Amino acid sequence: MTADLDTTQPDGPNAPQPPRWAAGDQVLWRYRGNGTDEVHICRPVTVVRDAPDLLAVWLAPGTRCIKPVLADGTPVHQEPLATRYTRPRTRAVEQWFGAGVLKLARPGQPWSVWLFWEQGWHFKSWYVNLEEPLRRWSGGVDSQDHFLDISVHPDRTWYWRDEDEFAQAQADGLMPAEQAARVRQAGEDAVRAIRAWAPPFRDGWPDWRPDPAWPVPALPDDWDRPAV
Repeated sequence: MTADLDTTQPDGPNAPQPPRWAAGDQVLWRYRGNGTDEVHICRPVTVVRDAPDLLAVWLAPGTRCIKPVLADGTPVHQEPLATRYTRPRTRAVEQWFGAGVLKLARPGQPWSVWLFWEQGWHFKSWYVNLEEPLRRWSGGVDSQDHFLDISVHPDRTWYWRDEDEFAQAQADGLMPAEQAARVRQAGEDAVRAIRAWAPPFRDGWPDWRPDPAWPVPALPDDWDRPAV
């Protein structure tokens, strides 16, 4: 699957439209491992808005999520970069820490925008996660991370993140040169949106708050089931 392929809509004008979720519905936000079709990240989330031009979901504090770890249980980020993507891995369950994350994604766009707060709802930053356009299925959305990211502060300053991981992934054969060029171009497109303060940055999302009646979504036993 390529980074510039929009898989959020079915083929053909008469094809059935993908399901829309209501605010408060619980779905899965998943990522496949690079170089594999296996799901290695799964985060149960609550739908905030599901419209033709935007999917917004809330990752609540304390949510049990699936994350990749090294085969011996070591957190991936603690492994030296040179062997971070070549050592054997497995998956583990961990509670999401912090104040929660609001995730925003537009159909066909090869990145999503995440909002982070500190305790007391003090807005901290936006995070642009470069990835495949989300692929919708009955239980949620799937994607694949593209390593390179962008951090955006409330004063609109921004900087690239994880460029070292982006380079290492290419060196380890997880991202061919043609795909890496598309990812970098997607990042440049995102930077233009930041500089123009285009949606979703100008849409007031830092003032959003979750419905206090929403329960923390449960992690289902079949979190890695095939997307249907």
